[in-house]
Amino acid sequence: MAPSDANIHSSSRPQGSSVDAPVPAGAWRALVLATIGFGVNFWAWALLSPLGPIYVERGLTADASLLVALPVLVGSLGRIPVGALTDRFGARLMFPLTTLITVIPVVFLGVVGQYDYATLLVGGFFLGIAGTTFAIGVPYVNSWFPPAKRGMATGLYGVGMGGTAISAFTTVPLLSTIGDVAPFVVAAGALVLFAVVAWLLMRNAPTWEPSRRSIIAQSAAVMKLTVTWQACYLYALSFGGYVAFSVFLPTMLQNWYGLEAADASFRMAGFVIVAVVMRPLGGVLSDRLGASRTLLISYVAVALMALVLTAQPALMPLGTIAFTTMAAGLGLGSGAVFALVSQTTDPSVVGSVTGFVGAAGGLGGFVPPLAMAAIHRVSGSYSLGIALLLLATLGAIAVTVLVARGRSRDIETASG
Repeated sequence: MAPSDANIHSSSRPQGSSVDAPVPAGAWRALVLATIGFGVNFWAWALLSPLGPIYVERGLTADASLLVALPVLVGSLGRIPVGALTDRFGARLMFPLTTLITVIPVVFLGVVGQYDYATLLVGGFFLGIAGTTFAIGVPYVNSWFPPAKRGMATGLYGVGMGGTAISAFTTVPLLSTIGDVAPFVVAAGALVLFAVVAWLLMRNAPTWEPSRRSIIAQSAAVMKLTVTWQACYLYALSFGGYVAFSVFLPTMLQNWYGLEAADASFRMAGFVIVAVVMRPLGGVLSDRLGASRTLLISYVAVALMALVLTAQPALMPLGTIAFTTMAAGLGLGSGAVFALVSQTTDPSVVGSVTGFVGAAGGLGGFVPPLAMAAIHRVSGSYSLGIALLLLATLGAIAVTVLVARGRSRDIETASG
């Protein structure tokens, strides 16, 4: 029977009685392995972002926006089938398999693809496979932990998005000091190592059962759930904003503030680190305060900082404070959204819901870099793009309020 809004919400009601439920043996190992895998794959997924300005300097393209955004698009849309496949086959198979497949475009880009724009686009397209691993880890971690600890667990898993910081810190220095191939070879080695370790050590949770529903039928059922589309919008804003800034911030800082490529990349890495640190806090606060309240805190912070940035303040100190606070808000929100999914979604379809929500988050990161580049070409400023972010954040605040009211009605119905 396809899940409905009623039984989806009912799965979250027993949480109050499961606060003291023990964490099963093997859960922490599963969380660590999934987080490492997420981080390594995100490292590979973000390889082209810090190299975009370099390829522009080499004359391969006049604008790197499409190049750095293409892996984001593919990795986002690919989460829908990969999430459903994880519900069917389990993360123990999907994680090492997807990681090994990612090695192919990484090696291709390093050895052949990076010297021509057309082959860069081909390699970047298939590099997007790395981004689909997010939809593998969330249902995997969710299946190992009791309901009252899933916000914390999925938040800690989200630390793996710090793989983009590894890329920011290492890619340009490796290319400059060792050679063009070096960052790709190092990333490929890390991918192979994780795939081997994951195959040997990862286990599906004792309570996990494969979904018997066809992938198409399960996806169709998930699309009927209100919480799917609410979480899609919220994640498109929080994680999409994080991805957009982590991809486009180096270019933005160079064009808006005249920074050198290396300086811009390191500042982007700082933005990423702040967001990564705040993501698990978003999960923890969601377990304690509720996901809706945590989301409201995060979106209000993002909205206020977007308002500041529309005026293009000096980078030091106000601009840096605004970017850093925005990173904190986006990270907090990213953790809270999947706490919301864990609290409101039946475990048997978490992978499928995660696929849709994760896709929305990635798409939220794909569109803004292209829009920001177009706005800058026309106006010479990014202020209008930041203003659009402000409007989208106000919309997220409204959706969060609706989610909170809906949850309150569910609780009243259950208790009545």
